[in-house]
Formats: sequence, structure tokens, C-alpha cells
Amino acid sequence: MVVGGSSHAAPGPANRKEVAMDVTEESGRVGAEVQAGGARDRARKRLQQRRDFGAHVVVFAVVNCFLIGMWAVTGAGYFWPIWVIASWGIGLVLHAWETFWHRPVTEADVDAELRRHPG
Repeated sequence: MVVGGSSHAAPGPANRKEVAMDVTEESGRVGAEVQAGGARDRARKRLQQRRDFGAHVVVFAVVNCFLIGMWAVTGAGYFWPIWVIASWGIGLVLHAWETFWHRPVTEADVDAELRRHPG
């Protein structure tokens, strides 16, 4: 935060973190406005991850259809595109897990871990 002058920085996530630190230092608690901004940022991140995954699926399908087409045009012998499809498919499954099932560590998780293993 800038003290005694104006800041030319646009309000954004970095500035919210600074505000959160100031609020936390003064009172030991984060205000509802800062928490709401954090929830909005998390929602935006989840939406972006879903869109990125959708783009990944489209690229996977287009590229692998092209490879299968090349295989078919060049004689359709040994099905070599399976190596690309299987390898990339593993990456796609991991991306899906990260996007849809992985959940970030929260303060409640940390508190629960501290209760289980104090010190």
C-alpha cells in the first residue's frame, strides 16, 4: 500500500492481498470484503481451468484425428497413433483430475492437521 501519496496501480489481486495483510495485522482477522474478493478470484480460477480443459480436449481430438487420418492414408498397417493417443490420454486424465476433482488445501485442512499432530 502507498502511504502519503497516490498509487497508480489498478486494484487487483495483489492489492487485495496487501489489504488483507493490513487488516490481519491490525485486528488478527480478515474482513468480509477481502474474503469475498478471494472467493471471486477462486471462482474465476475454477472457470478458467474448466475452459482450459475444454480447449485441451478439442486439441486432443483434432490432433489425434489428423494422426489417424495420416495412418489411414499411408496404408493403415500397424496402428502407431495409439502411442500418441495413450500417452497424451494419460496427460488429459491428469488434467481432468486437476480441474474437476483436486481440491486445494484450506485453512480448515491445516487446522485439522494441527489438531491431529500438535507441535
